[in-house]
Amino acid sequence: MGLDPLILVFALGVIARLARSDLRFPEPVYEALSIYLLLAIGLKGGVELAHQPLVQVALPASFAVFAGFAVPFLLFPALLHGVGLKRADAASVAAHYGSVSVVTFAIGSAFLQQRGIAYESFLPVLLALMEAPGIIAGVVLARAGGSAAAGGASVYREVAVNKGIVLLIGGISIGWLIGSEGYKPLQPLFGDLFRGLLAIYLLELGLVVGGRIPDLRRAGVRLIAFGLGAPLLLGTTGVLLGHWLLGLSAGGSVLFGVLLGSASYIAAPAAMRMAVPEANPALGISAALAVTFPFNVFVNLPLLAWLGGKL
Repeated sequence: MGLDPLILVFALGVIARLARSDLRFPEPVYEALSIYLLLAIGLKGGVELAHQPLVQVALPASFAVFAGFAVPFLLFPALLHGVGLKRADAASVAAHYGSVSVVTFAIGSAFLQQRGIAYESFLPVLLALMEAPGIIAGVVLARAGGSAAAGGASVYREVAVNKGIVLLIGGISIGWLIGSEGYKPLQPLFGDLFRGLLAIYLLELGLVVGGRIPDLRRAGVRLIAFGLGAPLLLGTTGVLLGHWLLGLSAGGSVLFGVLLGSASYIAAPAAMRMAVPEANPALGISAALAVTFPFNVFVNLPLLAWLGGKL
């Protein structure tokens, strides 16, 4: 089977930026594509969730919330002592890796679908549930050292009404309410066009990643090593836990590993800049977007799919 065209489009964006091409996306187009992807994932997950007994979703959902909150606490010592970051910076970066990437999940699900690998339909529900706990944990870690400013309640509210969470949870709710019959008129837009519009979004994301590479050089080798090691360890753990603890299928275990190994570069940067203003915002977003995201797309996703196939 040939290379995934989504990966090739992303690579084109990176190369274009490194070559100093004048290719640019208008901000409204990028914003519209972001809204589309979030709503499409939520709607599809909600429609499929309507066919699932809630008892089957309870354990994976509860564990997903726990994992999202626990990951920053597990990674924080490595960032503080191994990478050598200040407490505020370590908490901020840990929050990025405790939260999740919608785009990485979308690529992972498209990767499995192209190969005919089935997975549980409620995985988008886990995606929606895992975005906020990691951010909250990062705030807790920063405040434990007295490094963050006051106003915690406003930060938590900001996380709760974040557009990503609103679109995902709202889309899931709408999809669950309308069911398969109500979704049929929306299928041409939110189903048939999904991969094509995702490809356009990935072209823009490649341009962004190419522009972040200078930030990585300033961040240092140890943060780059962390950005490669964390998703590999967390993703592998996610696949194994998904299979042995949560009882997910091979495809579901792979997608849970993709979620656990991903890192947020949309919700987390905005929330942590508000919660921990003294932290360097370039560290988290550069590691998540310029190191972890391409590593997950090109290396980790095929590895996790291979591991899932062996279970």
